[in-house]
Amino acid sequence: MNLNCSLWQDNSMSVKLFAFTKFSEVTEQCFLLFTLILLMFLTSLTGNALIALAIWTNPVLHTPMYFFLTNLSLLEIGYTCSIIPKMLQSLVSEARGISREGCAMQMFFFSLFGISECCLLAAMAYDRYVAICSPLHYAARMSREVCAQLAMVSWGVGCVVSLGQTNNIFSLDFCGPCEIDHFFCDLPPILALACGDTSHNEAAVFVVAVLCISSPFLLIVASYGRIVAAVLFMPSPEGRQKALSTCSSHLVVVTLFYGSASVTYLRPKATHSPGIDKLLALFYTVVTSMLNPIIYSLRNKEVKAALQRTIAGKKVLTPE
Repeated sequence: MNLNCSLWQDNSMSVKLFAFTKFSEVTEQCFLLFTLILLMFLTSLTGNALIALAIWTNPVLHTPMYFFLTNLSLLEIGYTCSIIPKMLQSLVSEARGISREGCAMQMFFFSLFGISECCLLAAMAYDRYVAICSPLHYAARMSREVCAQLAMVSWGVGCVVSLGQTNNIFSLDFCGPCEIDHFFCDLPPILALACGDTSHNEAAVFVVAVLCISSPFLLIVASYGRIVAAVLFMPSPEGRQKALSTCSSHLVVVTLFYGSASVTYLRPKATHSPGIDKLLALFYTVVTSMLNPIIYSLRNKEVKAALQRTIAGKKVLTPE
């Protein structure tokens, strides 16, 4: 596909249509990658949808921890759906183009779900902290209203920040080349195509990444620091085991998500390379979204039982 930017520019000479680079010139490699990503995408959609449905249809799971887990599953569904379908299309066809407006929309939704997930993981850590360190006050401090407010704040922060970030990028002119060296409209590769000096825009992107990744992460670290201290003073080994088991799934998910996001967005610009960035992006957009429902279903007996009942079509009555 010969990309002619002049065909996609208006009178202001700003590019109005972009195209993603090909993964490989070898058709067999593209088809193999398409198959693998499609399988992971379907696994992620199915797993996250089943977890959300299982929690929704099982009244015994209508607790703060599972309320947040439902939100996490919905975020993962939106996260993958915002970028994977276009990626799959680009793998097996020459239709790799995306309009400026479509690229901006993809960036907005990807940022919205990603930043909201950062905040939600911090809210989940706070929930575990209250449950373990202040069990007598748990019902009051994690009431339905408080949980709803924490979820709305997570989604709200994601919406506001992603709007600002998207406007920060697409207020620039793009003079070409028009080929995005990535498989979706992520911030760094789009900024690389902008005209003129983009140092202020790059600084804004980095500051927002630090705030939206580091701040929730520090809250998570603080919560788990208090949890570990409380667990160490528990007299019963069974109590310590139970407390740690309720946190293990969340800790694994946090490690996967924050580890890949930090390496992608917080490492120095000089160390970036398109190949490594693509591999990292594949990991945190496809692999982690697929692993999350597997982690929670394997390490949580209540979720596993609810999934089995949901798949079997059995109803659970609300306990009297």
